[in-house]
Amino acid sequence: MRGFVACALLGLALTCPGRGLAQSPVYRVYVANESSDLISRVAFTAAEGAVVENEIAVGVMPGDNDGAHGLSVSPDGRYFYVTIAHGTPYGHVWKFHAGPDTLVARTRLGLFPATMGITPDGQFMLAANFNLHGDMVPSDISVVYTPEMVEITKVRTCLMPHGSRVRPDGAKQYSACMHSEQLVEIDVGTFEVSGRFRVAPGHEGAVSGDMEDHGGMGDQVCSPTWVEPGLGARANRVVYVACNRNMEILEVDTERWEVSRRFATGQGPYNLEVTGDGTRMVATLKGEQAVAVFDLESGAEIGRVETSRPVTHGVVASPDGRYAFVTNESVGSVLGTLDVIDLRTLEVVATVELGHQSGGIDFWPAPGGDR
Repeated sequence: MRGFVACALLGLALTCPGRGLAQSPVYRVYVANESSDLISRVAFTAAEGAVVENEIAVGVMPGDNDGAHGLSVSPDGRYFYVTIAHGTPYGHVWKFHAGPDTLVARTRLGLFPATMGITPDGQFMLAANFNLHGDMVPSDISVVYTPEMVEITKVRTCLMPHGSRVRPDGAKQYSACMHSEQLVEIDVGTFEVSGRFRVAPGHEGAVSGDMEDHGGMGDQVCSPTWVEPGLGARANRVVYVACNRNMEILEVDTERWEVSRRFATGQGPYNLEVTGDGTRMVATLKGEQAVAVFDLESGAEIGRVETSRPVTHGVVASPDGRYAFVTNESVGSVLGTLDVIDLRTLEVVATVELGHQSGGIDFWPAPGGDR
């Protein structure tokens, strides 16, 4: 029995002692529930569905909601990080041991830290300080050295940076500026801005000016919420930008700094995920209670899947590309949910209730294994 449990905890398809057949893979994700100040660890198997294995309380303000917003797992699977966004006024990032789910450290960041990108070696985290406090002014990206959990610098970028992601080779980090109409590139070697690209509809192109050139051109806006680097054959060359207000996704060639393709979506594309082999992209449609799945070879939308509850938010794919795990915030006092979508059949195969306003999500690989 002990051998079987050990195999199950690895989250891999293995033949366990005393079992004649290989067991179904166990997939695990962590989810941040922003209005409950809870982190949920969820396990999914094809045979048993999705179950909540553990809930971890976060936050330090007893009279107010702290707001667990973004969540990222380290590449080696040993740790996970959660941005506590609301702060008083500054937010923090919390570091946990994955599995035991015990707190390791807390580090103060900027105003309303949101999404995080982690370098492939796990040494640096770049967290977007979204800044919902006070006047609309340019904000920044916090750079944290994760072994010591020390913020080593802040890189000033734009108005409301969001969707922080590091490309596969670790050389560049990208974020979207929701109110500056820009895609911003940071050189991870120098931690300085190395490129800007305007995403305002009809006026897309490289920005030669400084951060004060907000890129707004007329009434039509992109309002970018997410940047997702390409994988597979497109790794380290293109990124995908979700235009939340313009209902499209831009594929931006970061060598030529030009739009190479456009993907029409439904209302409110919000978060994006490219499968590990780089062949598919999943987009959450916050305004439609659905996700759209695209074939990145043909550029065609191959399916749209209705989710279990409204305000569809986050998405992560399993490393084998078989499943997409999608969070739904829900509305009011209704609990959020996690949906598991089979990317072969494009059907929801499991749903589980979590806390309130389920949002940030990441996959937990077997410690030391592949993402």
